[in-house]
Amino acid sequence: MSTNVDHAPVDDRPLNRRDVKTLLLSALGGALEFYDFVIFAYFTKVLSVLFFPATMPEWLRLLETYGIFAVGYLARPLGGVVMAHFGDRIGRKRMFTLSVFLMAVPTLLMGLLPVYAQIGALAPVLLLLLRIVQGVAVGGEVPGAWVFVAEHVPARRVGLACGSLSAGLTAGILIGSLMAQGLNSHMSQAAILDHGWRIPFLLGGVFGFLAVYLRRWLSETPVFMRMRERRELSPELPVKAVLTHYLPGVALSMLVTWVLTAAIVVVILLTPTIVQTAFKVPAPLAFMGASLAALGLTFGCIGGGLLVDAVGRGLAMLLGSVGLGVATYALYFDLTTGAAHFLPLYTLAGFFAGISGIVPSVLVSAFPPNVRFSGISLSYNVAYAILAAVTPPLVGYMAKSVGGLAPAHYVGGVAVIGVLCGVYLLATRRRLFVAGNTVS
Repeated sequence: MSTNVDHAPVDDRPLNRRDVKTLLLSALGGALEFYDFVIFAYFTKVLSVLFFPATMPEWLRLLETYGIFAVGYLARPLGGVVMAHFGDRIGRKRMFTLSVFLMAVPTLLMGLLPVYAQIGALAPVLLLLLRIVQGVAVGGEVPGAWVFVAEHVPARRVGLACGSLSAGLTAGILIGSLMAQGLNSHMSQAAILDHGWRIPFLLGGVFGFLAVYLRRWLSETPVFMRMRERRELSPELPVKAVLTHYLPGVALSMLVTWVLTAAIVVVILLTPTIVQTAFKVPAPLAFMGASLAALGLTFGCIGGGLLVDAVGRGLAMLLGSVGLGVATYALYFDLTTGAAHFLPLYTLAGFFAGISGIVPSVLVSAFPPNVRFSGISLSYNVAYAILAAVTPPLVGYMAKSVGGLAPAHYVGGVAVIGVLCGVYLLATRRRLFVAGNTVS
């Protein structure tokens, strides 16, 4: 299969008002949907008390609840591939709207669920089923959102489009963190167990339906409409075409997703717990650091996207990987010597975790438009599901062998892979696809 779908000139027009509206509405919708997906994590301990019998040991209740949380990640590849198939066949916008609807409904229902004391063992089963639907939804949302915004903007602004969308997704993490802190600060534990835990899920459902409404104002991507008019849609099953003709793109996409996963899982999600358990950082300081890191991540994603547009995907990936590795080592070296500069260094590490805003531009360029949604969805979701499950126990095992710097060693090692991917991109830039059917 040819690696160049269309030799039309690259669209070099500046961003217009419609582009800006598309980016803002997409990012806002992504933030609201990702809030729905992650809010579960912030209330894991509460849910473990409410949805499992009191006679069960606490560690087992927590393990069961974390298992339900993890199922959302395991469901992502299936949901992503199915929704991507239709996204490549019938349109990006329909799947873009469907994914946020599928997230809103289970989140709202979670807030209405009866607990174990009311319906017994059926309670965790219903929670599990709703979490699976959430996983299916986010599996289609993240790749679909990147494709949607990338195909709406001029080719030389794909980095900003993907970076701003990623910033929206990461802002959802920040919103969830602030929601959890707010409830825990203003409500007693008894009140949270009684009814307070329902508030973030009910609000999440409302947020989700607001995102559905906002996406009514978005239009189908010009790239997909052009392919449909020219009858250039994939003549075979899109995922089959990806696996048959674009395995190098799949491999590259999975490797850069590994870098993204290391940045998000280790630097953003695991570090707040690690600093408390391994370095005895007080919980309030750890949570403040987590919020600052999430804020830094949001700005870092936008910065990463701008860097892509300024210097290209390859050099941006190389520089971003170096920055991620160095910033993570600086943070953990400081922790081992007393954490005197914990907050500024964690904010800096969060900013360089903004490589998450560089990676989607690489993914978009790895596949031609007629199988782009399927290629990204398969590569990203499978890699993320596996690595998100493997990374926490692997870092824990490394900590027993090499001590407190284990998380930095892991991120540093993965950053080397990111550097190599950057070198590869610099060497093969002429064979990559840009969003608008042309070769970069």
